[in-house]
Amino acid sequence: QVQLVESGGGLVQAGGSLRLSCAASGRTFSTYAMAWFRRAPGKEREFVAYISWSGFSTYYADSVKRRFTISRDNAKNTVYLQMNSLKPEDTAVYYCAGGARESDYHRHYDYWGQGTQVTVSS
Repeated sequence: QVQLVESGGGLVQAGGSLRLSCAASGRTFSTYAMAWFRRAPGKEREFVAYISWSGFSTYYADSVKRRFTISRDNAKNTVYLQMNSLKPEDTAVYYCAGGARESDYHRHYDYWGQGTQVTVSS
């Protein structure tokens, strides 16, 4: 069993940066692929990025490519999402998720955090 807790959200102006963190409990964190998803008001949940258990493989949604960076520190049981050049359309609740394999499909993830709000003002 893995429990995930996100932090680092907040209000930022367009063009600014935030770093989200997702702290995981459980000894098996390093064996899971991890991902970030987001849900904007009135919209479906959207894939943002994933990272393999080793950290060697990453993948991004086109909408965030070259602006966001996903990383992980298995010694700290933490995955990060560095978000730069933020836009108002990045406003959403951001969720981290853990699963057995890398995927951009939310149903492939077994564990989810409660989410952290990111608001980007114009």
